Amino acid sequence: MRTRKLGRQGLTVSAVGLGCMGMSEFYGPGDEAESIATLHRALELGVTLLDTADMYGPFKNEELVGRALRGRRDQAVLATKFGNERRADGSWVGINGRPEYVRRACDASLARLGVDHVDLYYQHRVDPTVPIEETVGAMAELVKAGKVRFLGLSEAAPATLRRAHAVHPVSALQTEYSLWSRDVEDEILPTVRELGIGFVAYSPLGRGFLSGQIRRPEDLAEGDFRRSNPRFQGENFQRNLALVDRVRELAAEKRVTPSQLALAWVLSRGEDVVPIPGTKRRKYLEENAAAADLTLGAEDLRRIEAAAPRGAFAGTRYPAEAMKRLNL
Repeated sequence: MRTRKLGRQGLTVSAVGLGCMGMSEFYGPGDEAESIATLHRALELGVTLLDTADMYGPFKNEELVGRALRGRRDQAVLATKFGNERRADGSWVGINGRPEYVRRACDASLARLGVDHVDLYYQHRVDPTVPIEETVGAMAELVKAGKVRFLGLSEAAPATLRRAHAVHPVSALQTEYSLWSRDVEDEILPTVRELGIGFVAYSPLGRGFLSGQIRRPEDLAEGDFRRSNPRFQGENFQRNLALVDRVRELAAEKRVTPSQLALAWVLSRGEDVVPIPGTKRRKYLEENAAAADLTLGAEDLRRIEAAAPRGAFAGTRYPAEAMKRLNL
């Protein structure tokens, strides 16, 4: 597995990471044994960047990742997040960036993960009621205490990134980026490159849609949060499916899977871009990891652009209420 650098502070990760969220929530029922086997296989393949968050489960995903890493901690680059505050029963509290909460959330995550430090600690969503300087200031204290090695933000606007980076170097910004979500190309990517911040692309397979395996909304399990996602509903679904079918045709010509083509496209965006496709099965992990070895030429990229041009996919990234918490 090739590696890439995130930021200028010394953080090196696998070119393709692993998003762990779906192992515990949101994408239908999970299988703990298979999830742990998938995490172990990731490390065997050199997929070192493991991405979790306290809200996944809630709390259960960190515990799962912690169990998988016992005896293997030194093989992983462990990333987790705070800021989307939930109760143990899954109910929503809100966005929280208060300094005292940052410290409390970090200690709780370390306990659940069973580690003495995390490699990359993100603010999951920006709290508009707390100055970013106060939140990042508390995060910087965690670095000084040895509980965190590098800092990140998720779904932060360019102005917020600049203010945060002035308090303490930010190594990574995590935001959705894929063939069907390209708005970061306007201001976000230019800003992180100006500041020397790495970019972690979550949902690089369009929440699984770009895999080509979701043919009908009914293919999603009951309770799968994608059923409430505008891009998976009604006319949007059919329009998006037609675009995905074009991507499938190009992938077939290259004798790769649609997922591999979509990931190779994200990887082609720059050496500072690291996709973290999520999966809970070894089969798909191996498929995704192999995308790191797929090189797309200028003609490949031109044809992908023609098949799935920017702005062609229908629907917003999240339902309306969740959209309000992005790019703050």
